[in-house]
Amino acid sequence: MLIASIVVLAVGTYAMRLSGVLLRDRLELSDQLQRLLPMAATTLLAALAATAALMEGAAFAGVARPAGVAVGALLAWRRAPFVVVVLAAAATGALLRLAGVP
Repeated sequence: MLIASIVVLAVGTYAMRLSGVLLRDRLELSDQLQRLLPMAATTLLAALAATAALMEGAAFAGVARPAGVAVGALLAWRRAPFVVVVLAAAATGALLRLAGVP
């Protein structure tokens, strides 16, 4: 069942990507909509990242997770190496939880 689900999702993803290529010449978007589409994608990704950083299921994740994400974001903004960003974010969250901060 798992393999079938993966295959169905892969075929659906490929079909969506192929439809974009095939319909590009048939579908004409206004200039305003073409400017808005990249911003919409960015907004969607930001909302997904915020939800993952702040929520655990239907409840607030606590302070440790957002603090770790904030440390990682700060280091990424300062152009630290990726490994340093991940390790510092994980260490921040782990140390805060070890200290008893939820």
